[in-house]
Amino acid sequence: MVEVNVAIIGGSGVYQQNFLENEQDIEVETRFGKVSLKQGLYCNRRIFFMARHGGGHTVPAHRVNYRANIAALNKLQVDAVIATAAVGTLNQDMPPGSRIIIDQFIDFTRHRPVTFYEGEDGMVVHTDFSEPYCPRLRKKILDTGKKLGQSMVDGGCYLCTEGPRFETPAEIKMFKKWGADLVGMTNLPEAVLAREAGLCYATIALPTNYAAGISEEPLSYEEVINAMDKDKPELDKLLAECVKEISADLTCSCKKAGKHFSGES
Repeated sequence: MVEVNVAIIGGSGVYQQNFLENEQDIEVETRFGKVSLKQGLYCNRRIFFMARHGGGHTVPAHRVNYRANIAALNKLQVDAVIATAAVGTLNQDMPPGSRIIIDQFIDFTRHRPVTFYEGEDGMVVHTDFSEPYCPRLRKKILDTGKKLGQSMVDGGCYLCTEGPRFETPAEIKMFKKWGADLVGMTNLPEAVLAREAGLCYATIALPTNYAAGISEEPLSYEEVINAMDKDKPELDKLLAECVKEISADLTCSCKKAGKHFSGES
């Protein structure tokens, strides 16, 4: 009997999960578009795996259909979502190769649909983001990583840019003054939409390089992918073990935050 439904959203370099059993391709229709993902089983959990950028990294960050992705996971009655995100680091205490279980974000995106609630039917919803990521799910990931002996950092501020270009040194200098620890292109509006939909959601940020102006070398996509390829086996161990630790009731307030969300709306 399947006990819980868990979704993994893979970022750059994370395009599949080898621990899934009875894996199959599925499609979910939402009013925001059609979503393709994998479904499988692992330790009495139904697992849905979604490659955020497509299987061959064909969708840039600013073109990801975040609303369709999250609406699809809600429709599949997912209990918890673990996302991965390759990032640049601004913080010497969060070096490449570490795992940051982020707890705050700054949204510096410009042109993306950022909410499910556009004032339709006269309903305006203001969602609380005092705790942007599910605290119970964050703790499970942290505890699991420590049990595996992996380098885990509890908390960090992720600043999301529009992309697809990398940031300038001047921007990174400004972001650091704002309090950002990490910079990436995909965590927003994904985290916001997950909360609006009432999903328990947490992100494992994976620094692959130091950001522009801190790194001594020019930034490149190849550098990011090479770092992720090197780290993938250990990341898979962490994700598989996390899945085993997740229960259907995380006893948090995430589901309450989605009380206005009606699935296809």
